[in-house]
Amino acid sequence: MRLLLATMMLARVATAFRTTTMNSARKSVSGQRAAFGTLQTSMNTRQPFLTSRQMSDTIEAETKEAPAEQQQGYQFAKVESKWQQYWEEHNTFATPDRRTTNEDGTVVRSDKEKKYVLDMFPYPSGAGLHVGHPEGYTGEQIGHSFCSFVVLVMPSGHIWNLYSLLRLPPAASDVMSRYWRMTNHDVLHPIGWDSFGLPAEQFAINTGTHPEVTTKKNIANFKRQLKMLGFSYDWDKEVATTDVEYVKWTQWIFLQLYKKGLAEQSEVSVNWCPALGTVLANEEVINGLSERGDHPVERLPLRQWVLKITEYADRLEAGLDGLDWPSGTMTAQEQWIGRSEGTEIDFKIEGLDDEKLTVFTTRADTLYGVTYVTLAPEHPLVSAITSEEQKSEVDEYVTSTSSRSDLDRTSAKEKTGVFTGGYAIHPLTNEKVPIWIGDYVLGSYGTGAVMAVPAHDERDFEFAQKFELDVKWVVEPKGDGELNKEEAFTEQGVNVNSGEFDGMKTNKAKKAITYWGEPIPIYFPVEFPDGVDASSVDPKADGCEHTIRYDQAIPVDEADLPLELPEMDDFSPGDDPAGCLARAKEWRYFQKDGSWFARETNTMPQWAGSCWYYFRFLDNKNSEQAFSPELDEDWMPVDLYVGGAEHAVLHLLYARFWHQVLYDLGYTKHPEPFQKLVHQGMILGTDGEKMSKSRGNVVNPDDVVDVHGADALRLYEMFMGPLEAVKPWQTSQVAGVVRFMNKLYNVVQAAVDNGDSVEMDDETTRILHKTMKKVTEDIESMSFNTAISAMMVLTNHLQGLKGNVPREAAEKLALMVSPFAPHIGEECWSLLGHGESLAYHPWVEFDEALCIDNTVKMGVQVNGKKKGEIEIPKDADQDGAMAEAMKQQSVTNFLEGKETKKIIYVPGRILNIVAK
Repeated sequence: MRLLLATMMLARVATAFRTTTMNSARKSVSGQRAAFGTLQTSMNTRQPFLTSRQMSDTIEAETKEAPAEQQQGYQFAKVESKWQQYWEEHNTFATPDRRTTNEDGTVVRSDKEKKYVLDMFPYPSGAGLHVGHPEGYTGEQIGHSFCSFVVLVMPSGHIWNLYSLLRLPPAASDVMSRYWRMTNHDVLHPIGWDSFGLPAEQFAINTGTHPEVTTKKNIANFKRQLKMLGFSYDWDKEVATTDVEYVKWTQWIFLQLYKKGLAEQSEVSVNWCPALGTVLANEEVINGLSERGDHPVERLPLRQWVLKITEYADRLEAGLDGLDWPSGTMTAQEQWIGRSEGTEIDFKIEGLDDEKLTVFTTRADTLYGVTYVTLAPEHPLVSAITSEEQKSEVDEYVTSTSSRSDLDRTSAKEKTGVFTGGYAIHPLTNEKVPIWIGDYVLGSYGTGAVMAVPAHDERDFEFAQKFELDVKWVVEPKGDGELNKEEAFTEQGVNVNSGEFDGMKTNKAKKAITYWGEPIPIYFPVEFPDGVDASSVDPKADGCEHTIRYDQAIPVDEADLPLELPEMDDFSPGDDPAGCLARAKEWRYFQKDGSWFARETNTMPQWAGSCWYYFRFLDNKNSEQAFSPELDEDWMPVDLYVGGAEHAVLHLLYARFWHQVLYDLGYTKHPEPFQKLVHQGMILGTDGEKMSKSRGNVVNPDDVVDVHGADALRLYEMFMGPLEAVKPWQTSQVAGVVRFMNKLYNVVQAAVDNGDSVEMDDETTRILHKTMKKVTEDIESMSFNTAISAMMVLTNHLQGLKGNVPREAAEKLALMVSPFAPHIGEECWSLLGHGESLAYHPWVEFDEALCIDNTVKMGVQVNGKKKGEIEIPKDADQDGAMAEAMKQQSVTNFLEGKETKKIIYVPGRILNIVAK
């Protein structure tokens, strides 16, 4: 019994994540400062949270007009260009070799810990970046679309475009990469392009521009913007899923899946839109019309390839143990990985002796409660079962539901259906049960038929109530519990009215999961009518009668990979769901050893490339292997994976499946690909809505960088609020971090002017060490907003020294700011006399003893009302506290003429004097 994983269900999980995120965002946008309410800036040991008012004060303080002398000196455009050129010329962020070979042939392994830092694969859309991209992926999910995308070598026909407009890599991963280099780690921080996608293909169809041209142009623009923002990627590791060598190894991985028996063909119903010439995802069909253009959509059967991911269901579930992932993502995966343990039951059909209805159920214990059977409208036996009297009504219902997507049907609150006029025979009682068709049953899910037990299934109960069908109770609560017959009883209990099964307890059942996809390095034999000599005919010729034997799939020889595309002028699929490659007859048909064959015209799903790209980054120049065992051992698994929560199930589940197959085949030593996963929040427009051109709320980073610089953009995005929070963009508040940068630059310039002549006083020393401690700990926990706030506090203190800035404090500040604002960090380091980049300079170290205050400030109350404040040693006794309090005139004035009756003293917290 084989189970399938329904993409529609997975998409609904992702949609739920997005909806929750957006709702949370709207609730949080109560004014420009709402996003900052949870920042931590206190450098005390307990590090309490700042209130939104306190955070607003911090922002306002940094945003106010600074004195003229603070605004001079730092020329961000010149500085940023300078250091970007330096990093490129010196290949500063090249991935280190973790193995070196001595002259005697011995291999020496690096003694450093490694950090593999990865952003979810970005799709290079034509629009380029907007400010929601640098912090994390913010783009739209176009859906699970099929398209004919002719780029380089990819066989084209249908691409299942599951998340084609992704979000660009975040600054968060760059902060961690820079920090880890400075903490003596070997760091791999690569970037590449998920470059197959619907937008380039649609542009090609509309304009005649080849998708390869569009894609390369988009990649060049994205690359320019990423370099402009100072991301420390190792560009020598760059890959694109459209690269010839990359496609070769994607196809090679499919062949391993095929040889392992994990890939097979299947026919499923899809949403075909003739006007758009493409298959649409369930989410792209609303009330039978395409979301884009409102074109009619019809359900058609289409041959596809299916990957049997459920054979790895137990492994996928067990593999979650030990991973450092968000709890919501773990739960989402667990919910869809729980493999069904159930039974297939056959129902005979009255009047059709040669046919039967097969249903799958996890509640075989309720079989005696079946009172009707419901078929999906697209079930192949509907027409044979339907009586003449019901034919007209059934045909009308099938037509109306065929234009609705699976998601539309299953999410509808009202159940609809029609009686077919046919009957099934109950396998235990031999009673006749009516056969209905209903839109809540899907042909693409399970067997497309359900045995309806309305007493113990909520959907069946609602359906039965609406159409006045019988309800038979066969399970009741255990013990003394009463059965409520006003609703379905779906809990476990004890069987009743079930013949020999009476008194038996209900067996546990799990949820089913399904999944499908479309790999393609396959071809098929071509047969001709009996008596026709294959050598005398050509299936490419119009009118040549032939049959493609899809039941005899043949894998392409690995030595013949990659399978390249034909050159085509017309990329549109036309009115045939088989796609444009079906028209490329010179490419599709070929002869081998005197026989004719036909290539598969379906293509890989777009997400196929993103299932294994983290491996190719290890070894992107290797033409003999997808990746070498040595590099797998040196760098895997990924230590930090940053991306959107909408990929909580589909991408992550599929990537883990492919990875575990490669693990079983011995190609990797690591059972899981991603050790730590972080979801960054979305950055909204100033109106609190998702950035989009249609809303007119998109902020282009080019514009922000032109005015304020790349470091200002990076700092502001990290300062806006917690990494995982959804935050509204406020351009006016960028000025706050600009003021901070100007102060920092001037503070460093003052230290340069002073040389080594200024000694650090005790207060400055303690503030510096508290800042180093907090920034270090906050980076480790990815609490970037509070780390930046701490550096603002330190900078303000140094500025208050009126030019007497110690060199050591300035150097430490330059090092700490560099992961967040690398250009100004490098420039300040250079001004302080250092000839080399600080990219690999050791990170700052703090003295724990200097992070603990020796004194404490506390309020002085008289009769419960605060009358003053004192600063005393932390271990001061009551007498010492009273002595200091009596120095406060506000206190002594209030006590004058009164007798002290009682003193309440809580060390370090409060001094309350009761007087009359």
